[in-house]
Amino acid sequence: MPDFKEDIKHRRDLHKFVTKFYDKLLTDIELKPFFEHLIQQDHIAQHLEIITNFWNSMLFNTLDYQRNAIQPHLELNKTIHFEKHHFKAWLKHFNATMDENFKGEKAEMAKTRALSIATVMEIKMINS
Repeated sequence: MPDFKEDIKHRRDLHKFVTKFYDKLLTDIELKPFFEHLIQQDHIAQHLEIITNFWNSMLFNTLDYQRNAIQPHLELNKTIHFEKHHFKAWLKHFNATMDENFKGEKAEMAKTRALSIATVMEIKMINS
């Protein structure tokens, strides 16, 4: 029997995705250090809401996210340096989580945008 997956239709779908995606990120030994400050301050749930808002804005053109997405990463890069392999791992987890849970136009759009975001962030972090 084929595994039927639906496309991302609502913010709640994105929250499900983001939660599962962060489960992977937080168990990846190379990526977890980038989130330690959130873990220590017990801000993971709040962060997941922010990231859900980001992706809701990206995929559904909402105004849920109105922050500078790059600035916090530039600040973090001052203490924990991002390297090329971090972006590859992030993208691998993103795509795997998406493919495990959703299929369709919005899911593909998310993966395309994630590649663009990872590429821009990598250029800015490694060259900063």
